[in-house]
Amino acid sequence: MFMKHGLEYVSHTFNPAEISILEIGFGTGLNAFISLIEAKKQGLKVNYTGVEAYPVSQEEVQGLGYTEQFAEEDHKKSFKLIHEIPWEENHEITEGFNLTKRKQFFSDIQDIERFNLIYFDAFGPRVQPDLWTIAIFRKMFQALKSDGVLVTYSAKGSVRRAMLEVGFTVERLPGPPGKREMLRAVITNE
Repeated sequence: MFMKHGLEYVSHTFNPAEISILEIGFGTGLNAFISLIEAKKQGLKVNYTGVEAYPVSQEEVQGLGYTEQFAEEDHKKSFKLIHEIPWEENHEITEGFNLTKRKQFFSDIQDIERFNLIYFDAFGPRVQPDLWTIAIFRKMFQALKSDGVLVTYSAKGSVRRAMLEVGFTVERLPGPPGKREMLRAVITNE
């Protein structure tokens, strides 16, 4: 749903020459990988930054068995490369898809007007309430360019109110299987 309500929405609504994505909660790299596949299908140029304070180990990623699910050899290579590249450096994973992984606490993010899209994929507010505050969403708002978009699977009222408080226009959207709703927050230029 990050692709439909995030990447596709930004691509079709604003038609930027290239899309800069910030992922909050890089985790297993699955969102980066799916974005790479979608970008290739749509002919998009993407600069992807994944932020993770506690990176998943190579052993944990291999233990997930994701690469066995990919029929295409190129997909296996790309997924492997996503995990092999060093942190804190920009790398071209495929033509038109660049990735930077940053080992960083979300509260330390200082980017200003750098991204078109944020995938806010942190553990939920019940598990990590300190990641779903007005202060964190203010940082997200500042990190987005004009007409920037943030998508998250959380649809909790307190999350929506925090987004509204910092200036986002927020809408509820159908969520993925097992999740009734998700939120999309947009910076509107009115």
